[in-house]
Amino acid sequence: MARYGITIADLQEVISAAVGGMPLTTTVEGRERYPVRLRYPRELRSNPDELTKLLVVTSTGVQIPLGEVAEIHYSKGAQMIQSENTFLMGYVIFDKLQGRAEVDVVKDAQQILAQKIQNGTLLLPKGVSYQFAGNYEQQERATQRLMLIIPLVLLLVLLILYFQFRTLTASIIHFSGVFVAFSGGFIMLWLYGQDWFMNFSFSGVNMRELFQMHSINLSVAVWVGFIALFGVATDDGVLMGSYIHDVFLKRNPQTKEDIREAVIYAGLKRVRPAAMTTATTLIALLPVLTSTGKGAEIMVPMAIPTFGGMLIQSMTMFVVPVFQCMWRERVIRREFKKNVEPQNEETNEA
Repeated sequence: MARYGITIADLQEVISAAVGGMPLTTTVEGRERYPVRLRYPRELRSNPDELTKLLVVTSTGVQIPLGEVAEIHYSKGAQMIQSENTFLMGYVIFDKLQGRAEVDVVKDAQQILAQKIQNGTLLLPKGVSYQFAGNYEQQERATQRLMLIIPLVLLLVLLILYFQFRTLTASIIHFSGVFVAFSGGFIMLWLYGQDWFMNFSFSGVNMRELFQMHSINLSVAVWVGFIALFGVATDDGVLMGSYIHDVFLKRNPQTKEDIREAVIYAGLKRVRPAAMTTATTLIALLPVLTSTGKGAEIMVPMAIPTFGGMLIQSMTMFVVPVFQCMWRERVIRREFKKNVEPQNEETNEA
């Protein structure tokens, strides 16, 4: 350029006019404005080889090809320049493998990058940083909320039971169904990820395909299903325990044999209602478990822990009477000891 007496401004003007176009004027058509640009025809600027033939006027008036003063090559640039917090940024998009949770994938990627930076395999230039973003952020925020909500829900369920029975021991006995149901929900989640579970066909339909069984990650929908399970899981226990309480008020048993007889009588009267309560809940969840289409990816994980928990929670119709019997017998035993000790003291004084 110096040899031919060409300045940088002159060369840039030629290139911008040839490739990008030079604005000449603007046409006005009603409320619309259209710019008018002047640039070389497409056949003269379609590829780098053609651009090297563009003529540039020197200071002496001689025209020389652009290739005499510049090297032209093609490279793909950014489709869009993006910035955030006054810093230029670019996105590197990646997806997770099937069966992996998004939060686990991000944590593994962060650990790998940190190790590579620490051992010098990956060098970040000065002023360059990286940050993970995406759906996993919502998952982490929801997890932090659930760490507060789930204990609060359990406490509210226990308080409602206490207001019903007015004793902490009876409330804890009926609250035990929550832990049974909680374990049942996790068992069902584990079974969904096992290839052998429900792997048979009925009327030409594979059960695993019908119920869309695959590995289920602990997402927000799953925890919402557990929260719903906590409330439903106490139904059978309250149904059984409230009737046992009423029977004890009527009979007022004072011996161990009378207590056991009252518990068995009350339990037999409430087995059928408790079984109907559990059965209706399970039957109502079957259409949800087999649903497909829009919204199924949320409803199915929500219904799985509820279904598994209610299936195992049916044990409470046997567990609650046993705990009730143990508690009532202990109360009678304590009262008997209190009455016997004063009588022994009076006998010794006499």
